[in-house]
Amino acid sequence: MNFFSRSSFTHGERIEADGQPVRLAVNARARRISLRVDRVKREAIAVAPSARRLPEAVAFARERADWIASQLADLPQAAPLRPDMQISLFGKPVRLVAAPGRARLVPASDEVEAVIAAPDDAAFGDRVMRLIKAEARRWLTDRTVFHSTVLDRPTPRIAITDTRGRWGSCRQASLRGPASIRYSWRLALAPAEVADYVAAHECAHLIEANHGPRFWALVRELNGDPAPHRAWLKREGARLQAVGRS
Repeated sequence: MNFFSRSSFTHGERIEADGQPVRLAVNARARRISLRVDRVKREAIAVAPSARRLPEAVAFARERADWIASQLADLPQAAPLRPDMQISLFGKPVRLVAAPGRARLVPASDEVEAVIAAPDDAAFGDRVMRLIKAEARRWLTDRTVFHSTVLDRPTPRIAITDTRGRWGSCRQASLRGPASIRYSWRLALAPAEVADYVAAHECAHLIEANHGPRFWALVRELNGDPAPHRAWLKREGARLQAVGRS
C-alpha cells in the first residue's frame, strides 16, 4: 500500500517514510507541521495541528526521510549485557563478570568494586537482567513507600516492566482495584536522584491524575526541582534504553 496516496490518517498511527519509522501525532496547540525524533522510542514524530492536516505531516516526513535517518543513526547502539561490561546501579558503579555458580550481586568493599557475577553462557544477559530488576524493585519500592506515606496515601501495588515509552505510570485507586505504579527496570541504571524523581512523580499521580500546577507542586514537595532530573532523562534516556538490547 502506498501510504502517501491516502487522504486520511489517524493520531498515533505508525508509518514509514522511505523505510524510517514515523509516528503521527495531532497537537491542537501546534501552529504548524513539525517533525522531531523520540530518542527513547527510536522513531520520528510528525506533528500536525489537526487530524485534517495529517496528510501534510506525512508528506513532510517523507521529504525529510534523509534527516530522520541521520538522526536515528546517531542514537546509541544496542548494548547487550555482557561480561566485563561496566554499568551503574542507582549511581554506583558495578562490573559484570563471568563466574560459575548462581547469579549474584556482590556489594563493593574497601578493596574491590561491586560486581554482578553469572555463568558465562547464552543466558548471561538474562540472569544479569533479572538481578537488576530485583534491585529496581527493592529500591523503587522503598522510595514509593516513603513518598506515598508523605502524601498520606496507601502504598500502591508496584510492578517492574520493560518499556520504551515511559519511565513510570500510575493508575489511581478505583472501584476496580487499588492504586498501582509501574516502573521501567532501566531506572536502576540512572542516578539515584533521577530514579527518586520518577518515584515522586508517579506517587504525586496518586492524588493528581494530570500534570497541572497542583501536581507539580506535589512533585516539588516530595523531590525538589524536577527540571534537572527531567533534563537528565531527556539527555540520557536513549542510552539507558539501549542497555540490555541486542
